[in-house]
Amino acid sequence: MAGLTSRLAGLEDIAALRAVMTAAIGELQKGFLTSEQIESSRTIMGLDSQLVADGTYFIIEADARIAGCGGWSRRATLYGGDHTPGREPALLDPAMDAARVRAMYTHPDFARRGVGRLILQLCETAAKAEGFKRLELMGTMSGRPLYESYGFTPIEEVIDDRGGAPVPLTRMGKAIAT
Repeated sequence: MAGLTSRLAGLEDIAALRAVMTAAIGELQKGFLTSEQIESSRTIMGLDSQLVADGTYFIIEADARIAGCGGWSRRATLYGGDHTPGREPALLDPAMDAARVRAMYTHPDFARRGVGRLILQLCETAAKAEGFKRLELMGTMSGRPLYESYGFTPIEEVIDDRGGAPVPLTRMGKAIAT
């Protein structure tokens, strides 16, 4: 993780964040999904600007560029961007619910350099500070190895076909370190 810095995203970062997401979706899922599934992913993935507004979305920078982004949420939506149907903005109860890790993307130029792990650490620390005891996320096939190495375990296998082609996903959870 040497050379990586983090900061909270602001509304002025949204266009740059979307560019990182487009690159990540298009490149890092190759070998895991078909081209049709990658296109379908664009409907069910992306930036939820509520995370930026809530102050829970991080930007990781390296070499004066956005290397990646991701965040956590105290809201019920588990995954999806502003354009994804079925979002639920209701607030979660930290005593009963798991905080959500959301919208994690690494620019392909920075893949496998610790960007994702840093985002997970930042999310876990922030959620813990607000009283959450567990984390949940919806993992892509390309992201699942990182999540498992960080301690997430599968809860449920899901197929999301709202974008056309069926995209396999895994709902995963983890206890927050004490």
